[in-house]
Amino acid sequence: MFIPLHDHNGLKHVLRPVVTWSLIFANVAVFLLMQNGGFGDAVNASAYSYGLIPSVFFDIKDLSPELQTVPEGMTIVTYAFMHGDFMHLGGNMLFLWVFGDNVEDCLGHVKFLLFYLLCAAAGGLAYSLANFGSDVPLVGASGAVAGVVAAYLMLHPKVKIWVLALGRIPLRLSAQWVLGAWVLYQIVNALFSETGNVAWSAHIGGLAAGAILVVFLRRRGVPLFDRGL
Repeated sequence: MFIPLHDHNGLKHVLRPVVTWSLIFANVAVFLLMQNGGFGDAVNASAYSYGLIPSVFFDIKDLSPELQTVPEGMTIVTYAFMHGDFMHLGGNMLFLWVFGDNVEDCLGHVKFLLFYLLCAAAGGLAYSLANFGSDVPLVGASGAVAGVVAAYLMLHPKVKIWVLALGRIPLRLSAQWVLGAWVLYQIVNALFSETGNVAWSAHIGGLAAGAILVVFLRRRGVPLFDRGL
């Protein structure tokens, strides 16, 4: 649909978005060290050990003992640090890089980390409910990143963003048009295209959580919708 490149939106409350940087580093490190950079059997093994499997999460089935690395309940978060391949990782981290710093700026470091993990959990729960009893593991930071996108849209709809439309046409547009179209795209696909390789329901869960949480977790005095800009 589009590739975000840069936003003209400076930081006002923090010097550096250290949590955003740390989350990107953690995701990349996990992919390279635990998932062997997407090569071999490590990706599949990690998906079942750390991914969110609805049938296992709801105690319908038991995971094989050799794959039980973390408690089943923890997979509601650990899945968000696993990725299927480099493109999956790169797309999520690019969105986090462009939009995460300003959300962290408006929430603060600690609250942003809590926000990110809660959005990941909401995305995982939405996927598990939409695919109740499924044995297919969910992996990827898409739910958490969707929450970041929703928060950014709630905070800064008037900010200009440079994007590559259709992967090749550079455009500078307001966030309300770019991210609004992205949100609508997620909703349409969740309604009509849940089957396939993309867990659209996880995106919707993350979006909903992000839109709600930013209202309560933002710093005192930080306006919504660029009021006063």
